[in-house]
Amino acid sequence: MKSLNEEQSQAVMDFVAWGVAMHAYSEAETVYRTNLVLAKLGATSLVQGLTGHTDTNLSDLADQLIAVQDTDFEMGWQAAIDRTELLNIVTPTPDVLAAEFKRLYKVDPEQAVKYYYFISESVENVKVKDIARNIAFTHNSKYGDIEITINLSKPEKTTAEIKAAASAPKSTYPPTALDYTNEGYLGTVTAAPRLTHRFIRENFSNETWGWHYSPYAYFEEHAIFVNFKRQPMQMGLRTFTRLMQIVTRYPMYMVGSNADLPIVGGSILSQEHYQAGRHAFPMMKADVKQKVALSEYENVEVAVLNWPMTAFRVSSTDAADVVAASEFIRRAWEKYSDEKLMIHATSAEGDRQHTVTPIAQFKDGKYELYLVLRDSGTSEDYPMGIFHPHADVQHIKQENIGLIEVMGLAILPARLLKELQKVEDFLIDRASLDEVAEGHRAWAQQIKQDRQASPTTVTEIVQEEVGKVFVRVLEDAGVYKDDANGQAGLDRFIKYLASAE
Repeated sequence: MKSLNEEQSQAVMDFVAWGVAMHAYSEAETVYRTNLVLAKLGATSLVQGLTGHTDTNLSDLADQLIAVQDTDFEMGWQAAIDRTELLNIVTPTPDVLAAEFKRLYKVDPEQAVKYYYFISESVENVKVKDIARNIAFTHNSKYGDIEITINLSKPEKTTAEIKAAASAPKSTYPPTALDYTNEGYLGTVTAAPRLTHRFIRENFSNETWGWHYSPYAYFEEHAIFVNFKRQPMQMGLRTFTRLMQIVTRYPMYMVGSNADLPIVGGSILSQEHYQAGRHAFPMMKADVKQKVALSEYENVEVAVLNWPMTAFRVSSTDAADVVAASEFIRRAWEKYSDEKLMIHATSAEGDRQHTVTPIAQFKDGKYELYLVLRDSGTSEDYPMGIFHPHADVQHIKQENIGLIEVMGLAILPARLLKELQKVEDFLIDRASLDEVAEGHRAWAQQIKQDRQASPTTVTEIVQEEVGKVFVRVLEDAGVYKDDANGQAGLDRFIKYLASAE
């Protein structure tokens, strides 16, 4: 046990003051919270007469207090748990957070959202410092600006941590990383600590949902909405209705769902969830390619966008009309086939292969629902998916093209940071081709043949070429290609829509 000096004591008082600023507790509770911090630090006393302030951000104060502990953890997951135990002392409890959010929402929804995001950043539920490490750039394409990120925010596990996780007993609690039982969970070698994790609970379509901000946000105020019912991803009328309910309650956010089938869906199909946030994605800025007339839905505007994937935009001042028209398009697509373009509604075994990736927003007084057509079919030539990134672009992106990528934001793996550096070195004769990752070699040789790179231009050139590859990735995932055959196929589907009304 130890006594804290004045500098350490001031850090404790400042840390506890943050809890008051976040409305976690009142001034009357600061002595109690101070003693909880002291117990956590293994300290018995501190300098008296100091006043806490919030001039220093909470993360920096946590760093100072953890240094006081002088504890050396063998593995990063143990240090992460220790840190969240400390931060949890000043984090609002679920009930306190919900009450303050509800109070603010009645005044102004923007105030409520701003408060919740402030809490989430402050207690590191949004990993601000980690996210800042990501590399981001844009690529100008014929479809508009495409956004590219190399995701460096998630910490890499050491070999020892990987071995420890592999040998750890299997657990079914919490059942997934999305589940509501993560709220306040201590964490283990295989599950991230969630002591400060909090949900805002909602009722959508008579079901309990909760939402929180994503720790490793891919875009501004990246939020996750989770169905507490623990049912698999679904697609249809109820999905579209919920998306409309969410943008009605939170008109400052767009919200979308991953598709509900393998190959074209997200990484977690077992638990229904949506992603939302305050971001205008490239797809939402795309020009209209052609308008579509649906005579049964006169109050709805339908357009196909100039986008590498086949995207319909359905809009109206009436959310119910948007839902009805969107469900009509989805149901038509679900059973539609076009042999000329390898588009098959079902597999040879009779399994459904057609679905959509839907995205909703409320903009300029209108409800909008974007429907991106998806086909999960495979073939002998394309065993990973006919409408999946093909082999020649998988050196950049080989994973499923999910919701975020569909909208024009590439989430590329951290491995590319070092790999692309070697490509750059090769282009300016500072590395041999053998030093370039095997998957990039043919690509790097082609770039060297086509472009003249110098030390001052090489990074820009490589980023531009990465952007071109990602556009190809999206084009591969699109069911109707941007060529004469694709346009003819799209026209056939639109004609089918008219006949199906």
